[in-house]
This record gives sequence, structure tokens and C-alpha cells, in this order.
Amino acid sequence: MNNSIHPCLWFDGQAKEAATFYCSVFKNSKITAHTPMVVNFELNGQKFMGLNGGPQFKFNESVSFVVECDDQNEIDHYWNKLTVGGAASQCGWLKDKFGLSWQIIPKRLGELMKGDAQKSQRVMQVLMSMGKIEIAKLEEA
Repeated sequence: MNNSIHPCLWFDGQAKEAATFYCSVFKNSKITAHTPMVVNFELNGQKFMGLNGGPQFKFNESVSFVVECDDQNEIDHYWNKLTVGGAASQCGWLKDKFGLSWQIIPKRLGELMKGDAQKSQRVMQVLMSMGKIEIAKLEEA
């Protein structure tokens, strides 16, 4: 068996708008098909389906998408694009204008938190005080 697994995102009539927005944020992304009910799209090669399902269900923080970034420029890019019309949160979390939660983090986050207990605690304290993650501040800790 070689089944494909990908998320289906329930929107209140905004699936095409959302897919277009996400494709503008992420490189190597495209809308692959759409009907009035469903929009299929890819973000950096990851398949997604957007469903125009109506107002019955809303996104919440129990599901989020993690974007691992190589450097501060990437963090800034995704954070600045995805927070427009949305809301910043803590520790690299945000909600976009459609209510979908994202975590914009450095790929090195685990590495930055490794070490003795005191170092890990210092890094965690700094991380908890941030909205958008600033790699240099984590490195200083």
C-alpha cells in the first residue's frame, strides 16, 4: 500500500482565497485543482485540500502547522506574511487571517535547547517571553 495522507482544511466559503494566500506565502506552491466545493493545493510539495464546508466548524490551536526555518530571515518572512489579518501568539505560534494556527520555529530549536538543565531552562525562559522567535536571543541564553 502506498496511500497518500494529507490534511483537509474546512473553510467557511474561503477555500480558494486561503489556498491562493498560502501559495503566495510559500515558495514552490500551487493550486492543482478546484471546484466550487474543493480546492487542492500544494505548499512546498505538501498536498492540502481546502473544503468550502460552511460556518459549522472553526480552527483551533489543537491543530497547527510547523514551519521549520533555516534562519531569521525565513522566520521573519513567514511570521510577517502569516500574521497579516491574524494574531501573534507566544513561542513562535500565530493564527492567520483564516484562523489556522502555525508555529514558525528555527530548525535548530532542539539543538539550542540541548545541554545542561540550567542552559535548557534559560533558553525556555527566553522562548516563553517571545512572540516571534528571535534566534540570536535564544543563542545568547
